[in-house]
Order: sequence, then structure tokens, then C-alpha cells
Amino acid sequence: MRKLWDFPGGIHPPQQKNQSNTQPIRHAGLPDKLILPLQQHIGSPAEIRVAVGDTVLKGDCLATPIGILGVPVHAPTSGRVEAISKQPVPHPSGMVDWCITLIPDDRDTWGKRHPMPDYTQHPRSEVLAHIRDAGIVGLGGAGFPTSFKLHPPRHDKVETLILNGAECEPYITADDVLMRERAAEVVEGLNIMAWLLEPAHCVIAVEDNKPEAIAALSSAAQDTLIEVVAIRTRYPSGGEKQLIQIITGEEVPHGGIPADIGTMCQNVGTAVAVFRAIHHGEPLISRITSITGRAVTTPGNVEALIGTPIQYLLTQAGLQIDRLDRLILGGPMMGYTLQSAEVPVIKTTNCIIAAVSGELPEPPPEQPCIRCGACAEACPMELLPQQLFWYAKTEEFEKAEHQNLFDCIECGACSYVCPSSIPLVQYYRFAKGEIRTHNAEQLKSDHARVRFEARQARLEREQAEKEARREERARAAADAQTRKSQQTDNVANPKPLDDRAAKTAAVQAALARKEQKSQQSQAAEHAPNDSPTKR
Repeated sequence: MRKLWDFPGGIHPPQQKNQSNTQPIRHAGLPDKLILPLQQHIGSPAEIRVAVGDTVLKGDCLATPIGILGVPVHAPTSGRVEAISKQPVPHPSGMVDWCITLIPDDRDTWGKRHPMPDYTQHPRSEVLAHIRDAGIVGLGGAGFPTSFKLHPPRHDKVETLILNGAECEPYITADDVLMRERAAEVVEGLNIMAWLLEPAHCVIAVEDNKPEAIAALSSAAQDTLIEVVAIRTRYPSGGEKQLIQIITGEEVPHGGIPADIGTMCQNVGTAVAVFRAIHHGEPLISRITSITGRAVTTPGNVEALIGTPIQYLLTQAGLQIDRLDRLILGGPMMGYTLQSAEVPVIKTTNCIIAAVSGELPEPPPEQPCIRCGACAEACPMELLPQQLFWYAKTEEFEKAEHQNLFDCIECGACSYVCPSSIPLVQYYRFAKGEIRTHNAEQLKSDHARVRFEARQARLEREQAEKEARREERARAAADAQTRKSQQTDNVANPKPLDDRAAKTAAVQAALARKEQKSQQSQAAEHAPNDSPTKR
């Protein structure tokens, strides 16, 4: 029996899970069109590789990844590419982004698949590449690419691999029914990840309010080294850092990642996606999504194709328009109100809540903080929410950052307990966004400064080289002119010989004259005397 620890703070909001967890998973069917955003994950958007009018098969790659955090986008069914345009996507701001619109041909014809059932006979790098090519991201959080997460830094050896089945947020039951009905796939997906990471311990953690899922997983994990652990129901026990603390008793360091303490968390839905990619060669083209709330007549969990319009799912679930008050994507704690039901299901869409009036009412107007400290008691990260709120409100972002603002997991526990109805999480998100924007601008400015300084240094170096070459040419020209002048002077005014040379020349000349006279005398003595001698 594994020893469990506790984490600070936490709350117990009404669960409301029985609305959607009493029925088996339904298949959502094929809508008239599928809208596929190019960015459904953390990282760069995928790069389009199809054109309008192209015919594609189910599982074909429509957009390829860019960068180490990129993942591809695949066709959820066979059909024709109708448009590549900007359309509304799931986002709190209601923003638009680039999407591929696919019109199904109703044949649902698979393209070529590449399963890898003998994955243990392949290099681990090849298996990781296979997972990346399948477009798999974390299905329980922000959509972090799974292949990247399964390849931690070399110095971070993973000792404990945790599969997160806590699903602690109210209303959401997608993971619960998945664990009940596909427990064998969950376990086999965990086995694949364990083979990649070689951890000492493998744990599946499930909140104790899911007894059927715990029983199914325990049965599927028999004859394995996998531990199925029931943890106490408390929000946010499903947070990555909180779950690690519950299972291992260790805290992820500030600014660090779980691998820094030898731990890794993956979602149960991610494990199933890994299983289907390796054993069946299927990319991530569908996911389980909870459709719940009192404004639908048949709530439950559906397996919906990625790109399915949310309006289509609500219609299938019997949406009562006249009773609908709020439409929330995600859970009531960390989700957000949808501005339009025409946005598509993406890889991280785990729940859609159609709430009636009074079920999830808008919070009352914000009141002044009374400094009660309830937010600090509820914070699972042991932060000072009140202090962070003041800094965020007064836009003292540097001080907020020094108070570990980025350790906030935005679970909403502080806002939930605040008697003044202060939307604390919204303030923190605003501050984080401003800091990120400032940092991005600063990085851009620093990059521009470095480029400017490099350019200036290059121009100065080139100028110095030009000056050096000019001076060298001038020096060479001066030397040539000097040599030319010297040659001219030598011709016009030859240099006198030095004294020794002059004396030598004079001696030689004197000797030559003496020799000449001697020869002349000798010649005169031997010559005949033709004239008579006078007496």
C-alpha cells in the first residue's frame, strides 16, 4: 500500500458529475463540416500542406509541425478541403485563427496507417517520432506535445511515472467513463510510456469518488507492476504539481518542471491516444468530451471528431435554447464562457456545460477586499493571493512576479472562496499577459539592439579595413615615388667615390702613366738614328 501525502489549501465545490457519468460513451457521428485550427497545442501553429479543393483520406496529414513543440494536424475523416481561412476558435477572447474547413464525403475512408505493435524492437527515438507524427498532445491540460514531454533532459531520470485520472473539477466526467470502458487501453498506453522512460514506479491516481474506474483499472493492471491508487477527493488534486505532491511527497521547485524531481505526469486520455497510435497507427483525430448542464436533455460523454462544431454536439444532446443561460467550455472553475457555439472541438476540449439560469450564475459585482485571508488558506500553491491582487490591480507587475505570480495554476480556488466576489484569477491572468507581452517586447528590443550593435561593429570593422588598405596604398605610392626620385638624382648627379676609392683610382692612374712613359723610353733607345751627329 503506497503512502500518500497531502497538499495545502484546496476546496470542496459541488461535484455535479452524476449528470453525465451514468451513460456509456456515445459516438457523436459525422457533422456536415469539420473546422480544424492549425494551433491546438502549446507551440507554433502547424504549417499547411494541402490546398483548397484537395481530396484527403481519414488520418492524412493536413498540416506539418514547426519547431520542437509543434505537432501535425490530421484529417478526422475523408473528404474535401473547402476552405483555409480565419475562423472563431475556442479562446476566452473569442479570437479568430487560421483553420482548415473539411467537408466529409460520408465514406470515412482511412488512408495508409503505420502501426508499430512490435515497438520494443524499434529504437526509442523512432517510437517518439511516431507519437509526434500522430499529433498527440496532453489531453487533460494545456496541450503540451506528448513526444517532447516523454523525452526529458538526460540529467533528469524519471523515477515515478504518474497517470492522472483524478479529474477533480466539477461536471467533467470524460476521463471517468474512459477509465471505466477502456481500462485495458489506458494500461497498455502507460506500458508504452513506461518502456520509453524506464521509471522505477508507475502509478495511476484516481479520486475516490470514481469507484467503478478504480475497479476497472485494478483489474486491467493485474499481473503488472502498475499501482492503482485512490486519492482523497478535493479540488484541485488533479493539478500536476498537487498530484505529484500527493503521490511522492515532493514539491516541484519554483521555476522547475516535474522531471527535475524525477517525476512525470500524463493524462489517462493521452495514454489511450498513445496506445491507438502505436498499436493501430491512428493519429489523434477524436477525443471524449462531456456534454452536460441542465439545459441539455441527454447529457453524457461523446467521442467527437476533432473539428466538430460544438453546436452540433449540443443539438445531439437535446439543447433547450429557451433554458440556456451560459455556455461554458471546460469546467466551472477553470473554464470560460463561450461567445459562440460555432467554435470547433479541439484536442484539449474536455467539457461543454450548457447551464440554466441559477445553475452557474455570473458572479456578483466586485466588492472591496476585506482582508479576510480566505484566499490564502484555499491556495494550493501557498501563495499570497491578496498581495498578488493588489500588485496586479495597480499594475506593479515586477512586484507581482517577485511574489511568484507564475507559480499560480489558475485553479480558481481563491475566487471561489472570496466573500467580496473579486475575480482574482482574471487579475492574475491579466498580470501574466502583461508581463509576457513586456518580456516579449524586451526580448525583441534586446535582439534588435544586438543586431544594431553587431551591424555597427561590422561597419566600423569594414571602415577600419578600408582605412588600412588606403594607408597601405598611400605608403606604397610614397615609397615608389621616393625610389623614382632617387634614381633620377643618381643619373643627374652621380655620387662621388669615397676617399679610399679616389686614392686607389689616382694611384692606379699614376702607375699607368709611369708604365706608359717607361715603355716610350725603351722604344726610343732601340729606334735607328738616321740623322748625322754634329761635332
